[in-house]
Amino acid sequence: MDSSTPVVFLHAFPLNAAMWEPQRGILGDRTVLTPDFPGFGGRPVDAPDLERFARTVVDHMDAAGIPRAVVVGLSMGGYVALRLHALRPDRVAALILADTKAGSDDEAGRAKRTDQAARVRKEGVEWLAEALLPALLGESTREGRPDVVKTVREMAEKADPEGVARALEAMRGRPDSTPGLARIQVPVLALVGEEDTLTPPAEARKIAEGVPDGRLVVIPGAGHLSNLESPEAFNEALLSFLE
Repeated sequence: MDSSTPVVFLHAFPLNAAMWEPQRGILGDRTVLTPDFPGFGGRPVDAPDLERFARTVVDHMDAAGIPRAVVVGLSMGGYVALRLHALRPDRVAALILADTKAGSDDEAGRAKRTDQAARVRKEGVEWLAEALLPALLGESTREGRPDVVKTVREMAEKADPEGVARALEAMRGRPDSTPGLARIQVPVLALVGEEDTLTPPAEARKIAEGVPDGRLVVIPGAGHLSNLESPEAFNEALLSFLE
């Protein structure tokens, strides 16, 4: 990995590639790719599973002429980054796994995603966007950063309901990536907001300790969307890792 290695950013659920705006301008001359997953950012609905999401990322890389990249995935983007590495390790120069986890959903988590998908298909996404805010954003952000709260709510409300439902089903069915961590032979940075309650620091620590070359950074005052809640600290950790 050198200073010219491209960087691919994979977005969280139920947002889109616009969430990476605070990171797009900090990487100098590196090629930066921020694809939208199917059903998000105006892209057609598809993706019955996260493997299809990962193959979509490879298609975007091919179209951009990127043979190998540092892959940055946050939340759902982290799930896809792990699937991408499992499918095409030759395309991954390093991994930054932010506010995510390697494990699969437990029975209660799968049931919750099933219920949410059914309700989104029936009622749309506005209720889900509002319901997810306390989990997506840390307490410090919810109390002191109304601009971030507004941005996240509006971005989530733009998602296609069927795309959201299918993404929920894809995440519900994802495999446990924990056994594969030991086989990841590229550098890995596990980044996590200190106030993340969805995928707390303990999950990031499991990733950092489970790979041969892993490191952990915990971002104070940030929740699950750490790149938006504390962009300065997120960017500092990102640049330090890339260098």
